[in-house]
Amino acid sequence: MAFSKSFPRTIDKSTYPVWEEIYLSDEEEKAVEKQCKEENIVLMKECIDDAKKIFSEKNLKDFQSDVIKAAIALFEKRASHSVYWKENKAKEKFDKLFGEKA
Repeated sequence: MAFSKSFPRTIDKSTYPVWEEIYLSDEEEKAVEKQCKEENIVLMKECIDDAKKIFSEKNLKDFQSDVIKAAIALFEKRASHSVYWKENKAKEKFDKLFGEKA
């Protein structure tokens, strides 16, 4: 099932927006998922480095399991989920179709 997201579009002479449903093609969805995966790998590596740095600065013993647990906690706070990326792609398509920059 293709990813979709609705966006409000204002129309002249109406106080209520019209909701437009934007769908991503399979190719667009796969491309966004690939980009998200690559970004998350880079982010996880940064989180591991940051966790090591925190342990070092605080003179804590940096057992691998502890560093990884700290890195995962950092990653969960920072990581963008694929739905976020897909919503952004859908918003791009919406803006292209309807010329809105809001």
